[in-house]
Amino acid sequence: MKIAAAAYPLDWFESWESYVAKQEAWVAEAAGEGADLLLFPEYGAMELASLAGDAATDLDVATREVARRMGDAVAVAQRLAADHGVYIVAASGPVFDGEVLVNRAHLVAPSGAVDFQDKVIMTLWERDPWGVVGQGPLKVFDTALGKLAINICYDSEFPLLARAQREAELLLVPSCTEAEEGYWRVRIGSQARALEGQCVVAMASTVGAYPKVPAVEANTGMGGIFGPPDAGFPPNGVLAEGRLGQPGWTYAEVDLAQVAEVRANGHVRNLRDWDEQPGDHNPPELVPLR
Repeated sequence: MKIAAAAYPLDWFESWESYVAKQEAWVAEAAGEGADLLLFPEYGAMELASLAGDAATDLDVATREVARRMGDAVAVAQRLAADHGVYIVAASGPVFDGEVLVNRAHLVAPSGAVDFQDKVIMTLWERDPWGVVGQGPLKVFDTALGKLAINICYDSEFPLLARAQREAELLLVPSCTEAEEGYWRVRIGSQARALEGQCVVAMASTVGAYPKVPAVEANTGMGGIFGPPDAGFPPNGVLAEGRLGQPGWTYAEVDLAQVAEVRANGHVRNLRDWDEQPGDHNPPELVPLR
C-alpha cells in the first residue's frame, strides 16, 4: 500500500464550505498519487475554531466551536474516503465525551465505517490550562490494509502503549508540536516504536503559524514514514521524510508482509524478546563503588 503523511498548515476560514473545499483538495491530491491511507495530524481540526470568528482567540470558545463541528468534519472524511476508496485518519481535535474533554482521532474506512482512538497521556499544557483528559481504551483496527493502531503525539513517547498494541503492523502518529525539539521528541519516539515493535510507523505534523487560536499558535514538523532498521528496510529506518516546515504530503510504498518477515526472520527479535527485560518487579541492585 501507499501511505500519505501530512505536513498540514492550519487555515482561517470564513465559511464551512471553505473548510470542506480544503479537505476535498488535500484528499484528492493524495488519492491522485495512489495513496491508500491518508494520515492527518493531531489538532489539525483546530482550524475549525476560525468559524467562530475573532472570538476564537478565547481558548474555551475555540474548543467548543471545534468540538461542535467535529461530527460534521468526520462526515466529510467519510464521504471523501468513500469517493476515493481510501482510509483516512482525520485530523484530531477536542471532543466532549459526556462532560470530559478528550483529544480524539477518527479512522475512517472506504466503506464509511468509522471508529476512533483517544489520546491517553496529556502534555502539561493540555492538562492545564486546557483541561484535556487522557482516556483509553487503546485499540487495534483490523482493516483491509492490515492491522493498524494510533498513538497520538505524546503517546508515541511511551513504549508500553505501543507494546499493548503490538499486534498492529502499522502504527499511526498524528502530531502537533510547537518547537523543533518537540517534533524530534515525537520523531525519535516514533522510530523507537518501529524498532521495538518491528513495525512501520507513519507520522503527520501541523506546520506554520496560527497565532489567533490558543494551543496551535506555532507548529513545527513534517511528514515521515519509518520502519525498523533491519532486513528489507533502509539501514536508518527512514522510508520517507518531508522537509521541516514545508506543507504537503510525504509518501511511502509499504508492504506489510515485510513486517511479518522481519518479525519472524529479521537480524534481531526485538518484539519477541521484550519480556526478557527485568521490568519494575525486578529492580537493579544498588552497588556501592566509591
